[in-house]
Amino acid sequence: MIIIAIVLGGTIFKEFDFKTLTFEKPALAVIYILTFLMTVYFIFKKDKEKKEM
Repeated sequence: MIIIAIVLGGTIFKEFDFKTLTFEKPALAVIYILTFLMTVYFIFKKDKEKKEM
């Protein structure tokens, strides 16, 4: 899961244009961001479950 988050984070960073503050492909960026957020959520959820046990 961490590898997926790293790859998606890098891809989002590459797609973002800092000069115009926009994404090159906005529709694809939305999918990347949603997937990245879900991955990070599941990583922290899994860590929280391990700590409770």
